[in-house]
Amino acid sequence: MPPMLDAVVVGAGPNGLTAAAELARRGLAVEVFEARDTVGGGARTEELTLPGFRHDPCSAVHPLGIGSPAFKDMPLARHGLRWLQAPLSLAHPFPDGTAAVLTRSVGESAMSLGPADAGTYRRMLAPYTGHWDSLAADFLRTPWDGLPRDPYRWARFGLDAIQPAALLAKRFRGEKARALIAGLAGHAIAPGTGFATAGIALMFALAAHEEGWPVPYGGSQAISDALASYVREQGGVIRTGIEVKRLDELPPARAYVFDTSPTAVARIAGLGGAYDGYRYGASCFKIDYALSGPVPWTAEEARRAGTVHVGPTAGEIDASLRAAVSGRDPQVPFLITAQPSLVDPTRAPDGRHVFWAYGHVPAGWEGDATEVIERQLERFAPGFRDLVLARAVAGPPQLAVRNANYVGGDISTGAFAGLQTVLRPKLARVPYATAHPAVFLCSSATPPGPGVHGMSGHHAAKAVWRRLRSA
Repeated sequence: MPPMLDAVVVGAGPNGLTAAAELARRGLAVEVFEARDTVGGGARTEELTLPGFRHDPCSAVHPLGIGSPAFKDMPLARHGLRWLQAPLSLAHPFPDGTAAVLTRSVGESAMSLGPADAGTYRRMLAPYTGHWDSLAADFLRTPWDGLPRDPYRWARFGLDAIQPAALLAKRFRGEKARALIAGLAGHAIAPGTGFATAGIALMFALAAHEEGWPVPYGGSQAISDALASYVREQGGVIRTGIEVKRLDELPPARAYVFDTSPTAVARIAGLGGAYDGYRYGASCFKIDYALSGPVPWTAEEARRAGTVHVGPTAGEIDASLRAAVSGRDPQVPFLITAQPSLVDPTRAPDGRHVFWAYGHVPAGWEGDATEVIERQLERFAPGFRDLVLARAVAGPPQLAVRNANYVGGDISTGAFAGLQTVLRPKLARVPYATAHPAVFLCSSATPPGPGVHGMSGHHAAKAVWRRLRSA
């Protein structure tokens, strides 16, 4: 019989690797099993189009990664992780050639919204600027996991965050500010009238001012590789190319931690219908481009931004998201785009660029949104199509194949809707625990939810540690 391990982690995405690192550095014997040949999950970098063009198949820009309490507590820089900041974190262009922007300066960002709304924007963020560390620790956690570090700001931020983004946007007079808020909230892949969508907008805005919206040097794979290197340094073992279909295929262990969807952990661990009520959300249609030059945005600010939101109005953004969640084909999509090669020369040959864009589509949608996406890009970057050397297209079925956690192409591994916004994957005192006493869940389906920040893995590791220590 092989010796019993303390913990086995299934899935080597950022959350699985973070959980493994947290457990291994506590002296536990840990092994990680990953179905693909390389680690990464939603943080990978691959040549999807042409040789020398290195794309991020999913996430590329990481405002919650650089500001993650879990990542800050690990020596990831020593393991190769280096952050690069574009001159502007975000640009949101408008048809007249202007743009709203997010920069490290609250004042500069406020002025881009116009004089009527600049003061409102400053006042909205004033209670929170300079307090990112305590806010991140308090809000990237399980709501009932002890007392908040900063109870006053936790309560104040919570009252703002619990609102729909559409209500938050009503504080502003002009369309620029309202569109900026709608675009930030749109990362939730839910209409801005949804519960707590204001919290998404506020967190992303605050992250831009406090930490920036950086890209990792060399691509998102650098995050996963740094985490994997740290796991190994702490004595953990990582095994790739091994798909786990049943719990009894794994070596004996005191705990099993799954960086998978609730559907997968229920199937593999024999939990029956434990997560039958869990809802998956809308999907995306993503295009990775190899370009012969930089995107020719009409708005000068967009040419200096790592991320560009293409809306342009709050009404268009809301209509696009409503279409996706209600099962309708995209007509005028809201686009989230990233241009990492503006600051990272390793991503493309000299003078060339990588660029990605995605719009929102219904779960499981099998159509082709290339035309509507590129028509939207041409509105704000005339001549864009002339720069395209190659494109790699991925709709919901392809996204689900790339990452088994993306059920129906849902890159958030769960709908951002109703009580599931805060009670993921279901109401439980310890949301990382399951009906099986030795089985735990650590994916984006658990608090605090989607994003490459490792906090779900961090909190799951704490739950495992407490269980093993009390056994």
